[in-house]
Amino acid sequence: MTISDAILTREPLVRISVFFVVLTGMAVWEVLSARRPQHIPRRIRWPNNLSIVVVDTLAVRLLFPIAAVGTAVWAGDRGWGLFNLMPAPGWLVLIVSLVLLDLTIYFQHRLFHAVPWLWRLHRMHHADLEFDVTTGLRFHPLEIVVSMAIKIAAVIALGAPPLAVILFEVVLNATSLFNHGNVRLPIALDRRLRWLVVTPDMHRVHHSIIPYETDSNFGFNLPWWDRLFGTYRDQPEAGHDGMTIGLKAFRQTGELRLDRMLLQPFQSEPTEPN
Repeated sequence: MTISDAILTREPLVRISVFFVVLTGMAVWEVLSARRPQHIPRRIRWPNNLSIVVVDTLAVRLLFPIAAVGTAVWAGDRGWGLFNLMPAPGWLVLIVSLVLLDLTIYFQHRLFHAVPWLWRLHRMHHADLEFDVTTGLRFHPLEIVVSMAIKIAAVIALGAPPLAVILFEVVLNATSLFNHGNVRLPIALDRRLRWLVVTPDMHRVHHSIIPYETDSNFGFNLPWWDRLFGTYRDQPEAGHDGMTIGLKAFRQTGELRLDRMLLQPFQSEPTEPN
């Protein structure tokens, strides 16, 4: 059995293993070397942020039984999509698929900020009053459903192979945990790393309460798109220690409860980014 076959056969185990290893590793790192002091205890935020993962998973499994990987198999069997119509070496298809799927997520992220009704779904992610590894899990189930529909459309259009889709989703989840981490990296290392991957200091700017900072640094995996499309911002105006995390409309700790998070898209005050 090849490595590719092993990954495809054990997809659920691979996903959950990487998830728990990265989540645990980042949580320990935050305890040992926190970037910013946190004023809201983990016991208030973490149970709710972790619970939303369960809701999101159930929503996706209910509405998309075969999800993105199953779609890749289905499209491949029918010869649909760019890479199923245009022969190319497997290694090249894998790499290009990963890059183009990441580009899709970058533009999807910008779309969720630009379209008012999509922002209502996405703003729950930004309404967290602290920034740590569990913020990378905090997405409204309706946003996850729309995001999965976009991802499935991209997989069909590209004809991305199942291995590329699995690797992309595993890496996307892992990097979301990493770049939301409240962890300290040496400045010199951070500057080098952010040419290869989105670092916590780079992504933290995106969670600033200042709208023009919120509308920057949209990347999750690859940091190149922000530089290429003019949405890169090096540092927050107030500095990482002085910046305020979150949104002006949701500043009460009661809004961190799971029930309040699920209701946020339906609240009447839609503080939109400029």
